[in-house]
Amino acid sequence: MTGLLLLLAFAQPPAELRAKMLELIGGLPEVRTPLNARVTGVLERPGYRVEKLLFDSLPGFHVTANLYVPAGRPGPFPAVLGTAGHSEYGKAAATYQRAWISLARRGYVVLAYDPPGQGERIEYFDAEMNRPRLRPGGVEEHIMAGLQCLLVGHSIARYFVWDGIRAFDYLTTRPEVDAGRIGVAGNSGGGTQAAYLAVFEPRLAAAVSSCYITRWKELWDGPGPQDAEQVWPGFLAARLDFVDFIRSFAPKPFLISSAIRDYFPIAGARATYQAASEYYRQIDAPGRVEFFEYDDTHGWSKPRREAMVRFLDRHLRGVEEPYQEPESDTEPESRLWVTPTGYLANSIGSETVFTLNRAVAAQMYPRRRALSIRNPDELRALVRERLRLDAAPPAAPARSGGKAGIVTAGVPKADAEDLRRAGWAVKEADLGALPEGRGGYSPAYQAAAREWLYGRSLVSRHVEAVLRAAAELKSDPAADPKRVFVYGRGAAGVAALIAAALDEQVAGVVVEQTITSWYAATQAKLHEGTAEIVVPGVLRDFDLPDLVNLIAPRPIWLAGPRTPGGGRSDAAEYPRAWVRVVERGEDWPAGKWLSSLFETVR
Repeated sequence: MTGLLLLLAFAQPPAELRAKMLELIGGLPEVRTPLNARVTGVLERPGYRVEKLLFDSLPGFHVTANLYVPAGRPGPFPAVLGTAGHSEYGKAAATYQRAWISLARRGYVVLAYDPPGQGERIEYFDAEMNRPRLRPGGVEEHIMAGLQCLLVGHSIARYFVWDGIRAFDYLTTRPEVDAGRIGVAGNSGGGTQAAYLAVFEPRLAAAVSSCYITRWKELWDGPGPQDAEQVWPGFLAARLDFVDFIRSFAPKPFLISSAIRDYFPIAGARATYQAASEYYRQIDAPGRVEFFEYDDTHGWSKPRREAMVRFLDRHLRGVEEPYQEPESDTEPESRLWVTPTGYLANSIGSETVFTLNRAVAAQMYPRRRALSIRNPDELRALVRERLRLDAAPPAAPARSGGKAGIVTAGVPKADAEDLRRAGWAVKEADLGALPEGRGGYSPAYQAAAREWLYGRSLVSRHVEAVLRAAAELKSDPAADPKRVFVYGRGAAGVAALIAAALDEQVAGVVVEQTITSWYAATQAKLHEGTAEIVVPGVLRDFDLPDLVNLIAPRPIWLAGPRTPGGGRSDAAEYPRAWVRVVERGEDWPAGKWLSSLFETVR
């Protein structure tokens, strides 16, 4: 963040920051429903016991957790919410167990729980194979469900945050816990959750975020955007940065714990610490934001775990003592299972982020704004508003004659060349190349995430490119401006459909192998190739089939329409009075195929 943006951020009071962040994640549930907490087993260990705990964050949305309780001494004790980072085993990963055991032996109650998509809360489970359908560790599950959440205007982060708030609620029911001395500590994805809870859980007394805090300038230029819960649409447009998680928590104590060779850039962590320290100094709370770094790679290594304990000792126990983590035996994951099988999915079952969001979408869909708009100009204005597009396309030249023209988007160059040989005036929309994906994330996902952070979408960029190409083609003396069509393929078919709806002078549109609706993407458990077409919050306003009202009576062809999972769709959402569903023969060249489609209007 530049110095100017930093000053602008500091001008925003913490309450205003929290309100803005709450808006960005789509809000939180307004009602705390019953926790329905129950213990399914207990392990007695030297110096502590572990209770296997199940509670409900939302109705039917089960959270699997382990409660570590000090033994052999009187309470009430300070407590820590243990937020697990990305790992297949969630709360039970050996690294995290060592942190929880250290704290319990030190005199803390620890509530360690599985995040959605990890440990016992795997949400994409293959019942026939009896294992997770997606790669374990959480990243793929978070993105799979996270993209669906974006379509309704939510961030998947709201589910992570709410789990933590309800976990705090549970701790306050325990007589062993001093509710005035509850902190949060986590690493990586758990460090993310700790930073978020520092914003949204005002009852917390201290926070530790390990291997997450950096600065967007360095993250942007380095590994780029990460998981879906770590990418809030409009975050950078709102002039927010990592420092604002800490500012929202001020003046309470916050520890930034970093690895020098982390992929969360250390330079950004240092800069954020300096900015946070300056803010704490300005509000007369110097020294209450702390920084620890160690020369190793990403992870909650022993030096960072020890720094975490010393920090919590100072601020929750009121003691200043040296601390070195003793050796401890961790449990096999299965011993910490709350469920009989190690998975909610094939034991007691549970709601998931997908099922909860699917219900939100189903409730929202009949109330989307497009259904109440009868004026086409108003509907086009709504589309432009959601996509943050400029004014309407320019008028076409007042002439006729010339070749029929076609704008292609996402169409292979071989097809574009074949169209030229068939006698068409062809203009290829410049959609821009996707940058190389970094850190294991796909180029499409990271490119889309960069747009979301600034409150836009790749779809918006692609629609602009198609409209620009159409305007140029209509101005080409060789083309007939009254016979310019648009042809989009795959993800670009979405942009082609929107462009035809916004440009009334387009003669017709062909969309090939493209998903039929955003709503369908929220109702399908699995989807692919979706990042490029996600427009955050779009289902509050309109869906792709609503665009038919803006294109008809001009012809619309859906060629081999696709389901969100990539299979064939019957496109039942589209009225057949105006929309023709067609197939392209396997060996049909583009020129021959499109000429046969357009022969009635060409």
